[in-house]
Amino acid sequence: MRFVDKSQVKWLYMSVGFSIIVLIIILALTFNESTISSLKEINPIFLLLAFLTHLLTMCFWAWRVQKMTGSLGYHIGFFYSLNLVFANLLAASITPAQAGGEPVRIHELYKAKVPLGDATAIVIMERVLDGIILAALAAFSMIVLTEEWKSLGAVSEAMVYITWIFVAGCIFLFYLAIRRPDIVKRVVNTCTIWLTKKWENSRVETLLARADKEIDNFQEATLRFVHTAKGGLAWGLFFTLLYWVSEIVTASLILVGLGQPPLILESFVIQLILAILMMIPLTPGSSGVAEVVATSMYALFIPASIVGVFVVLWRVVLYYFNIALGVLSSIIIVRREARKCQEKEA
Repeated sequence: MRFVDKSQVKWLYMSVGFSIIVLIIILALTFNESTISSLKEINPIFLLLAFLTHLLTMCFWAWRVQKMTGSLGYHIGFFYSLNLVFANLLAASITPAQAGGEPVRIHELYKAKVPLGDATAIVIMERVLDGIILAALAAFSMIVLTEEWKSLGAVSEAMVYITWIFVAGCIFLFYLAIRRPDIVKRVVNTCTIWLTKKWENSRVETLLARADKEIDNFQEATLRFVHTAKGGLAWGLFFTLLYWVSEIVTASLILVGLGQPPLILESFVIQLILAILMMIPLTPGSSGVAEVVATSMYALFIPASIVGVFVVLWRVVLYYFNIALGVLSSIIIVRREARKCQEKEA
């Protein structure tokens, strides 16, 4: 499977290019003599810790996939799961709301002999758990960190309320898909017939039959999560919580590395807003949007002379580093598939 074709390479260039342009503009507007003196106080140890914390975040994600897969009766190794997560990062970096990562994770689970319906259920359940944890963290922070929310204005508060509504709607649709798979089948069949008008009837019938089978598998796997594989959901919630907390802490480590106070509470609220914002399909990889929003909010708490450098380092750790990991993982997967083809031919 090719994870990055020519059209995706184009989107990657557009996403990275747009991000770089926005970062250059931010640096140009915030760079001054104070910036130069602040750069001399950089502590590389904390910047290294930021990278290591982000890697730990990816490990939490890999453990989540491994535990949820194991609860359905399938075994995948930790390093296979970690490589799966890394491969997902590249596709997620060039698609709005990181939606491109889901097909990659499903494909890799399928390659690990997890049926397509079960793999789809695992990946969709991951998204559901992300929504639940983010909504819960937002509710917790709005109750406990009232002053920090007020300092960011009414827009951020409205954004969280919108997120709660969005998450509740997604959970309802997810529930409907489990309880009424016949509706899902009708929608899939209609879309399939519309998209395959020029196909032969036999091919369309085969595809529809497979789609119906996988929908049944998906429903069965999801019900197993709810009824008999609750351990997988419990582990999933636990590692999802660790994932988001670890991701949020990374920003504070970068601040300390720049000689600034960690702003743990303020950074928690800001990173939570950014995490929610990046789940909304606005731009590929949220490039441009993430940089501008982060700059505008952190400028309320740290000197303007350093905010541009902070946002650049923050995106390097959480965006460009992801792309590098994704490229490395994709190379490993391509070599794996090439080796398998050679073994079959032999």
